[in-house]
Amino acid sequence: MPRHPDHRMAEPVTLDIYEGEQVAILGPNGSGKTRLVEILTGRWPLLYGNEVRYDFGDDNNRLVSENIKVMTFRDSYGDADTTYYLQKRWNQHDIDEDTPMVNGQPLISLSSGELRKYQLQRALLSHPRLLILDNPFIGLDTEARQQLRDTLEQLIREEGLQVILVVSRKKDIPNFITNVIKMKNGKLENEKYTLPESAEEQSCSTDNRKTDSSLSTPSPFTHTILRFSHVTIRYGERTILKDLNWTVHKGERWALSGKNGSGKSTLLSLVCADNPQAYACDIELFGRRRGTGESIWDIKRHIGYVSPEMHRAYLKDLPAIDIVASGLHDSVGLYVRPRPEQRAQCVAWMQRFGIAELADRPFLQLSSGEQRQCLLTRAFVKEPDLLILDEPFHGLDDERRLQATHIIEDYCQKPEVTLIIVSHYADELPHGITHSLELKKPC
Repeated sequence: MPRHPDHRMAEPVTLDIYEGEQVAILGPNGSGKTRLVEILTGRWPLLYGNEVRYDFGDDNNRLVSENIKVMTFRDSYGDADTTYYLQKRWNQHDIDEDTPMVNGQPLISLSSGELRKYQLQRALLSHPRLLILDNPFIGLDTEARQQLRDTLEQLIREEGLQVILVVSRKKDIPNFITNVIKMKNGKLENEKYTLPESAEEQSCSTDNRKTDSSLSTPSPFTHTILRFSHVTIRYGERTILKDLNWTVHKGERWALSGKNGSGKSTLLSLVCADNPQAYACDIELFGRRRGTGESIWDIKRHIGYVSPEMHRAYLKDLPAIDIVASGLHDSVGLYVRPRPEQRAQCVAWMQRFGIAELADRPFLQLSSGEQRQCLLTRAFVKEPDLLILDEPFHGLDDERRLQATHIIEDYCQKPEVTLIIVSHYADELPHGITHSLELKKPC
């Protein structure tokens, strides 16, 4: 049991993990999975008489930090700082000779999925005895997810690697896992149990989601939300988007797809007015061509947005309700105090997402799934005309994914609302999608 009360589980932890066991820690958001990993890895000083004992066999001469590698959500995207998010959006052209390179490409130019794969490779190159991965498959396309499963299975078989995966959904548990630790409300529901053969089946079907017939037969569109005409985006010698034509009308619901590195995040940065190359392209947003005098705030006030990059860079340790309220002003952090009626609006949306009890808790002390719920609520709080949801279900358990899906579907029943959603899982898309755009890497 850790000394500091803020780092403790609901009850003392007694757990043995033996050589050769491949373990998944499974539980809903906020169940204490991250705290259990912190205890296992000795992150916090323990109460007198408590200890975590390690036996790495022939590698006992190495430090614990050398034998154990932990990759959390933020770790998997590199060093966490807010300037990274701004540089990804604004300063990719400012690449100097000291910029780290990956396969001949500047590190800053990699997509979030490509960067996640790179960080995973770095962790494996250190040859740890135990590798702990928090939600390892989020952000990866179908091919990359299978490659990661195959790589881990090969290292387990050939090099004796031991793996602990932290997952929120039963369907994310791969076949090589031998034991599962189930958690709920800060407690271990069981020490370990053997995984049944059906572990990879989806534990929460989305077939029972309510639908609205009006979404499958949308009314005629009369207003253009955005128009891209022969848009090409390059960073140095790398072409991200090539000769893209795309028009989105009011009321359409778009599914945006493509492999890691295909340009999805860059495309969304153009829509959100976060990319300066938009001024050199033929782009029209909300009826105005970029560069004709509108400010980015004129554009952003119409948009509700959430993405893995935003989540990774959101390091403001404010109360959760202030994080939600920052969406009213499109700020990273809260610099304008909300009026009483605006605060009531924030509370109402937090209740709708089922996170009202988190309102006064510091954002950085929440689990990654709870943080994602706060940022999702932030995207909805000003009730925008255009919702841009880039992998909105990152790290959410099945119950919260289904809840968020229902909220998206209900909100999009308004005829004036337009949706652009990105997901690497086709079964995550809400009902009512009217159009799709698949991006491919330029040749």
